[in-house]
Amino acid sequence: MHFIDPALDAYCEAHSGEEPGYLKELAAETREKVQMPAMLSGHLQGRFLAMLSKLVRPRKAVEIGTYTGYSALCLAEGLAPGGELHTIDIDPYLPEMVHRYIEKAGMLDRITMHHRPALEVIPDLPAPFDLVFIDADKQNYPAYLEAVLPRMTKGGIIIADNVLWSGKVLQPAEALDEQTAALVRYSAMVRDDARLDRVMVPLRDGLLVARVK
Repeated sequence: MHFIDPALDAYCEAHSGEEPGYLKELAAETREKVQMPAMLSGHLQGRFLAMLSKLVRPRKAVEIGTYTGYSALCLAEGLAPGGELHTIDIDPYLPEMVHRYIEKAGMLDRITMHHRPALEVIPDLPAPFDLVFIDADKQNYPAYLEAVLPRMTKGGIIIADNVLWSGKVLQPAEALDEQTAALVRYSAMVRDDARLDRVMVPLRDGLLVARVK
C-alpha cells in the first residue's frame, strides 16, 4: 500500500497539521492491541480527511466502516455547528474502544455509532448527506454508492478509501478477485456518472473523491 518512499511520506506528515493527542493515543493503542492495524487511516490521510470535512462543513456526515474510530474523529472535526456524524460497523469487539476515544475527544454529542449492516442502516439515517466516507467491505462498495448517492446534497462529497488496493486494480480483468473487481467497478461507476465530479488521489492506498454536481 506504500507507493512512495517512506522518507517522502514522513516529509509530508511533517509538513501537514499536527494530529490531536487523542488521535496519537488511539493510533498507538490500535497498533498495540488490534488486529490489522494497517487499516488505520493514520496521520497523513487523517489530516486530509479532516481538511475535506472542514471545507465542506457537513451538517450530516456518514462513515461506512468505523474500525477503531480514527477516521470518524478526523471527519467530525469539520462538522458544522449542530452537525452530526453517523459511523457504521458490524465489528462486535471494537465499539467500547471507539466510544472511549469519542468521549476522550469530547465528541459524544456529534458522533453516533451504529452496529448493523450499513445497507440496513443507511435508509434510516437523517438526510440529505453532505459527506460520506466509504471504508468497509470492498465487495459492497458499488452497493454503498447506490445507497448514498440519491440521498446526497448538491455539492456534497463521497470519499472512498482503498481504491488502488495495493496496485491490484491494474491486473487483467480475468485475474481480479472479488474485492478487487468490486473496487474497479466502483471507480468506473463514479467515472461514468454524469452527476459526479471526481478526482482519484494516490494517498496511501488511494482515495477517490467525488462531488455531487
